[in-house]
Amino acid sequence: MKSSRKFLPLVLKLVGGLSTLCLSLGSGLTSSVLAAEKLTFKLGPLQQTIKIDDLEAFAKTGKLSAELQPYRLIFTPQAQQILGQHIQVEPMIAERFLEDLLDSGDGDKLLQQIKQALPESTLQQVKGALRLLVQQTKTLSIINFLRIYPEETLTIDLSSVASLAIQFNAPFLQSQLLNSPLEQSLKSTTQTTVNRTFDPTKTGEKSVYHNTLVLSDRSRNRNIPLDIYYSNQTQGSLVVMSHGFAADRHFLRYLARHLASYGLTVVSIEHPGSDINALFQTSVGLKVSEMLPSAEFIDRPQDVSFVLTQLSLINQQESYLKGKFNTEEVTMIGHSFGGYTALALAGATVNLKALRQFCQEISPVGRSPADWLQCAAAELPYSSRRFKDSRVKQVIALNPIVGKLFDNNLSQITIPTLILSASDDRITPTIPHQLQPFKELPDPKYLIVAFGATHMSATDFNNYTPDLSQSTLVREVIGSQAEPVRQLVKGVSLAFIQQLTSQGYEYKSFLTSGYVESLSNDQIRFRFTTQLSSNIESLLKVLVLGQQTLAIHPLPAKDIPLNQLKDYLFYTRKIWVEPEYCTLTINDLFTSLLTSYLHS
Repeated sequence: MKSSRKFLPLVLKLVGGLSTLCLSLGSGLTSSVLAAEKLTFKLGPLQQTIKIDDLEAFAKTGKLSAELQPYRLIFTPQAQQILGQHIQVEPMIAERFLEDLLDSGDGDKLLQQIKQALPESTLQQVKGALRLLVQQTKTLSIINFLRIYPEETLTIDLSSVASLAIQFNAPFLQSQLLNSPLEQSLKSTTQTTVNRTFDPTKTGEKSVYHNTLVLSDRSRNRNIPLDIYYSNQTQGSLVVMSHGFAADRHFLRYLARHLASYGLTVVSIEHPGSDINALFQTSVGLKVSEMLPSAEFIDRPQDVSFVLTQLSLINQQESYLKGKFNTEEVTMIGHSFGGYTALALAGATVNLKALRQFCQEISPVGRSPADWLQCAAAELPYSSRRFKDSRVKQVIALNPIVGKLFDNNLSQITIPTLILSASDDRITPTIPHQLQPFKELPDPKYLIVAFGATHMSATDFNNYTPDLSQSTLVREVIGSQAEPVRQLVKGVSLAFIQQLTSQGYEYKSFLTSGYVESLSNDQIRFRFTTQLSSNIESLLKVLVLGQQTLAIHPLPAKDIPLNQLKDYLFYTRKIWVEPEYCTLTINDLFTSLLTSYLHS
């Protein structure tokens, strides 16, 4: 299989915009001989045509033309903001990615779904428009796609669009459904006495030193950079950090320094092949389908085991690092792809047979970004692999990628595990990547949910690379807005790690609902638990089952009884989940179309 699924697909961003009618603007597009000037929405016997120029004018000025006035409920200030969004890419990279995608089985499935939404178009027209788009502009947007489309009027079937919309990143949409009952269920009902003699979020008393090493694993031809943070008086567990895909060893630097100020030695590993440098290599000839090699699912945990073995040797040598590495008592901290790495080292078997079945069955539109990443592992020629390292005694997984990588094998983990989840995480949605895995874990286990936070909130992303952080393909709560998350990570991580020491009891109160909730503010609210309630587990079962059956049947393109039309629109409206995927836009559009139909 060609692995177009190995990279967050830019084309899916366009499909996402189409499936939610989030039409955004761009610039710099070369005019084609024949291009779309009008957009026709079709829903069974209902049909309405608007000018693309009117959409563009609204996006620039916020003013509605006479033709758009009947749909003023749709074209809100929020809709104007969405219309102004776009994705900046290098045409050469985008073109290579698109060809890689179109040559794959996933590309065929995706094109068929797009064609259903564009019923009067052919597959060749869709392919041609996508190719022209990435060749002629650095700005990917739906309106650019419409502008270059080789027909004067482009017809969109709203029944098919609705089906695409409810499938688009369905794991995230379903996680959103769970947010309100989950937050209420996890709210503390008892008052916990917290040790207030000191604050674990404050910097410790020890001076922190920083050094960088590069270890060479010749057997695998991998050079592994390390950042080492330590103090003069080393104590407690060795902390090893593993970064996410397309990140690097600096993204949890704030946490490394914090832990080192309490006497802990922290080693932050950079994984060649899945770090930010590997991503940048795309611009100098690397195929997009190779951006996340399947071998990284093997190499990453092996990187950690190799580093631990080398550090145990350094620990015995006469140098400034002698005695700094307690390699027999390791706490792993991993973010995103690093969360997978940590859980694999904790003892969970990677179930590649189950993963392959999942990746073959799930629609390309229905995948979250983490699903595309995890499906890269499906190319590995094994039925299963295990990477347990007995030196790892505890695990902290921040927004981990889990999904189907371990199937139901997390029950094999017998060491304490703490998982942080974010309610608005579009990369690794809560249900498949944190809640379901947490449910499978045996005790002792801890779950913290940050309501209002996103995938990158726990990292130092904005502070370390502010320019790059503004070009993410999904909305991220980062920088000063995410400071409560980083404060929580500092305090709870320290308390969790210290459970391996004689000071464990003194830190126990910081692993309670009372303490965790006390770190909340108006924008981000924290909840803590060691066990999901039976009600939440029942909801999880319903939502996971629902993800497999989401569908909307198309209306016949002929006159139908008015009561049947009303029933259909009512059913369709009941499916939509609120906030930001523009689902309310389609909801209101259905209302406007029905109103126009009744008046006529």
